[in-house]
Amino acid sequence: MRIALDAMGTDHAPDSEVAGAVAAVEQHPDLNIVLVGDEALITGRLARFPGHDRITVVHTPDRIAPDEPPVSALRRAPRSSINLGIELHKEGEADAFVSAGSTGAVMAASQLTLRALDGVDRPTLGTPFPTARGTTLVVDSGANVDCKPQQLFQFARLGAIYMHDVAGVARPAVGLLNVGSEPLKGTESVQAAHRLLADSDLNFVGNVEGRDIIHHGCDVLVCDGFIGNILLKFYESTASFVADTMRSRLAEDGLDPRLDGLFSGFDYAEYGGVPLLGVNGVSIVCHGASSPRAIKEAVGVAKRAVDSRMVSHMARDLAAGQIGNA
Repeated sequence: MRIALDAMGTDHAPDSEVAGAVAAVEQHPDLNIVLVGDEALITGRLARFPGHDRITVVHTPDRIAPDEPPVSALRRAPRSSINLGIELHKEGEADAFVSAGSTGAVMAASQLTLRALDGVDRPTLGTPFPTARGTTLVVDSGANVDCKPQQLFQFARLGAIYMHDVAGVARPAVGLLNVGSEPLKGTESVQAAHRLLADSDLNFVGNVEGRDIIHHGCDVLVCDGFIGNILLKFYESTASFVADTMRSRLAEDGLDPRLDGLFSGFDYAEYGGVPLLGVNGVSIVCHGASSPRAIKEAVGVAKRAVDSRMVSHMARDLAAGQIGNA
């Protein structure tokens, strides 16, 4: 397997990407990584890790800054590390693409180059949320601000396929984020999405309120990207606040290692990157502040998606209108 990794995406590129790539190939003997970016910078960092012949470099001096408008940036730099990495994936030179660069640029390039799967109006970002009983995948977590009912329904199907194929959940429970459990709660769009989900073959468990997320109200939680992104950032900041508060208050007595392990579950590095679901390829988006460990985990996310043949299953199941079997 060969995975293209944007080496110019993180805040400390290419240090995190190179160290993360090295850790990934050491963990996965069947894996090759193509680092896309400034060859001189990358090879200089690689020199610190001799003997890794399963890591190669594709040179491009161009990169896209996080604050650039995505579409105009892609046109300005057609051979940026993001554009070139996704092009390698499209041409079959790589089985997946991973980037901690501009999320907007990765999404735009993925849609323009890889294209959406048949039956998908808009691809969606699926972010894993730790809960009291495993992980809930939130779709959408920031790709689409304003969504129609049919698009929310598509997010649900994509999320269910991902949790089935990659997370190994036999029959993912799908919930719709809402202000109440009754079917007629929420906006007209959310009510219409509820009707579509209730009439589908998905394992729809109904509306899920915010207080139920942490208790694992479902395996796949559906919402528009505006709400999903606010939820994501609040979730992350709350976990960090609780962890920091407990650490400071227990500093004198020493923090129980078991508590430290609990807090680590809320660290984005545990999950590495999130998939852009609904495009004809495996495109993984990472945090701009990703550490080497986060990059390694993101590569692992990409590898599992490829190993499970997630994209072909999505294409098949979208066409059939059902969640397929492994």
